[in-house]
Amino acid sequence: MSGNNPIEFIAVLLIFCGAIFCFLSSLGLIRLPDVYTRSHAASKSSTMGVLFTLIGTFVFFIIEGNFSIRLFLGIFFVFLTSPVASHVVVRSAYRSKVKLADVTVQDDLKEEMEKEGIETIDIQHK
Repeated sequence: MSGNNPIEFIAVLLIFCGAIFCFLSSLGLIRLPDVYTRSHAASKSSTMGVLFTLIGTFVFFIIEGNFSIRLFLGIFFVFLTSPVASHVVVRSAYRSKVKLADVTVQDDLKEEMEKEGIETIDIQHK
């Protein structure tokens, strides 16, 4: 790595952006009030953080002359599985009647669950 190549700078910038997204994800996991918003922070920002880091690594190795199919598949599978897994966890938490945060003002899933005949959580508006 010579540092003079602008593509190397782009790779480093992508990896740095990935680190920032991962840091913001950890802050979201600490600060957000309930399982639903925490899951949102974990799935969105950590997925973006991992993707930016892997894409930056992929770009770096491409300019070095090494194409890694494993790295490419890692990018694909993280992009595909992380949001789906988060959705399934939140859906099962909702069906298990895990309480929403007190500051929640809207429950879009309630109507759909009532159509299916499944009990829902009542939100108390302030």
